[in-house]
Amino acid sequence: MKTLKNFLALVLITTGFYSCQKDEDVTVPVLLTTGVSNLTQITAISGGNISADGGATITARGVCWNTAENPTINDNKTTDGQGSGEFSSNMTGLTPNTTYYVRAYATNSAGTGYGEAISFTTQSIDFGSFTDPRDEADYQTVTIGNQVWMAENLRYLPAVVGPETGSDTTPYYYVNGYDGTDVSAAKATDNYASYGVLYNWPAAMAGSASSNANPSGVQGVCPTGWHLPSHAEWTQLTDYLGGLDVAGGKMKATGTIEAGTGLWHEPNTGATNETGFTILPGGWRHPSPSFLSVGEVGGWFSASTDPTNHAYIRSVYNISGGVDSYPAFKELGFSIRCLKDE
Repeated sequence: MKTLKNFLALVLITTGFYSCQKDEDVTVPVLLTTGVSNLTQITAISGGNISADGGATITARGVCWNTAENPTINDNKTTDGQGSGEFSSNMTGLTPNTTYYVRAYATNSAGTGYGEAISFTTQSIDFGSFTDPRDEADYQTVTIGNQVWMAENLRYLPAVVGPETGSDTTPYYYVNGYDGTDVSAAKATDNYASYGVLYNWPAAMAGSASSNANPSGVQGVCPTGWHLPSHAEWTQLTDYLGGLDVAGGKMKATGTIEAGTGLWHEPNTGATNETGFTILPGGWRHPSPSFLSVGEVGGWFSASTDPTNHAYIRSVYNISGGVDSYPAFKELGFSIRCLKDE
């Protein structure tokens, strides 16, 4: 009996020894960081190559990045599956003209291993300029992804009326806060200089049929070489910027009226203008009749209609960092942003 007890004790000790030895043999994974490619103003691609799993299953892998050297998984990160070998990672939400450091990572039961840190710098905002030959108005332009947008609201004003005049078939042009028909007087107002012109949908389209193509093919009220963007083209822009929930802040001009630093009323939630799109809140014309929400809301007509023949718009608010997309009555007055022809 004593011999049996001694044997069992030896088995338990030996089993425990080998079990501990097995755990001690597991190490963190060994991997390399893939070079950065496909750089834009706000996105980049990297990845990694896991050459050794450390003796245990890889349960998570991806890349992590920050503006400080040697980022960890406590910073920005992607999660790109499991297992050893090569993988690719898409980094999003970056800031233009900013230097980052990225490392590949892989996690097993022993912990997280990292590849070497690689630095990269995102592209700068690509500004340009354009002069409208119709009235010699100068505009700043900005490239976002593969689209070139006017970075200002359109100011073309061939005629003007007050808010009491409206139609869903006849074109009308408005300047928020101006009630009259004198174009020169309307152009002399602060709202015209800051926020541009409001157009009903017939004025925006200038006789063209609606379109949801990409590109829209609708010049509309835009100058030659430019066009009124379709619903699809606006969607391309907001998708590129991370979706409707966050795109507004990335496009809104910063600062507030109350602080004397901008043209938005407080709180101007989420505004970074990291794209250079510089959205300003020109308000809108309501058929009540009245002008509303200057400093609080910006809205832009597209060239597209929904099945009920309402015109799609995009709107951005001082109390949100998102973008709203919905169909609106054609007699309303909204701002216009033109998109350069390809």
